[in-house]
Amino acid sequence: MKKLLLILTVLIALLALTSCAEKGELGAKNNPVKMYFVPSMEASTIVTSGQAIADYLHEATGYYYEIKVPTSYAAVIEAMGTDQADIGWLATFAYILANSKFGAEVAMTTVRNGLKAYRGEFITYAGSGIETIEDIAGRTVGYTDAASTSGYIYPSAILKMKGIEPKRTRFVGSHPASVMAVYQKNIDVGCTFWSPPNKEGVPMDARQKILETYPDVFEKVKIVDFTDWIPNDTVTFRKEFPADMREKIVSALEKGFEDPKIKQMLFDLYQIDGLERATDADYDVVRKTLDTLGMNPSKML
Repeated sequence: MKKLLLILTVLIALLALTSCAEKGELGAKNNPVKMYFVPSMEASTIVTSGQAIADYLHEATGYYYEIKVPTSYAAVIEAMGTDQADIGWLATFAYILANSKFGAEVAMTTVRNGLKAYRGEFITYAGSGIETIEDIAGRTVGYTDAASTSGYIYPSAILKMKGIEPKRTRFVGSHPASVMAVYQKNIDVGCTFWSPPNKEGVPMDARQKILETYPDVFEKVKIVDFTDWIPNDTVTFRKEFPADMREKIVSALEKGFEDPKIKQMLFDLYQIDGLERATDADYDVVRKTLDTLGMNPSKML
């Protein structure tokens, strides 16, 4: 029996070594760096832009990449803890969860219109009778995703803090979906992200995402109020991702903005105008906000 167990142990070890050899080093064609994106926009748009970024990073670093866009923020967070994802383009609260639960580490923060922070907004349709945040009481509210900072965490915290009780709440999935649900009057109030207008004065909040299809969206959907400022979303690496590879990838993303084509790809992805290096401490303000409100991040998904 002991001899049989020894043989089985040796066979298992040999199979493991063979599997590792076949898989190759991380970044090899048969073991690509796995890059996940949160589904905050239309998945098809993210896939197209994400693949373009992956192709650029392949040329810049020599590593191969595989991209995925799961159906929820939670799926991306879980992937960061199970080695399914090496890099996650995570929304702010999603990063805090991934860091708390799995030790994921932020490497970069996004920049939009020169800002490293943004706000959430409450929106409603013209003629709804909702003029102030207090008017939301007794109305139907749509959130984006349970791990979205601007689309759920901050706005739901404000309503809770002010004692405002909606009639019903539901999750609609993405920021464009939130705007669409308000535009079509399927909900009274939508919660989504706000960014300041661009240099031409064009609003760059979530309403802009359906402007091409619905040119009158700015007239039909209005802003009711805003949340506090929130640190921007992140480029995050899983725990124990090789430091040398991380530095190479981060440097390539920094240099990407020197190329107009790559800059456009990043803008098409998540309206990113820049990427700057960041540390975990940059996100302590969100943790303090949650703590002040008595909200436990680990119980909010």
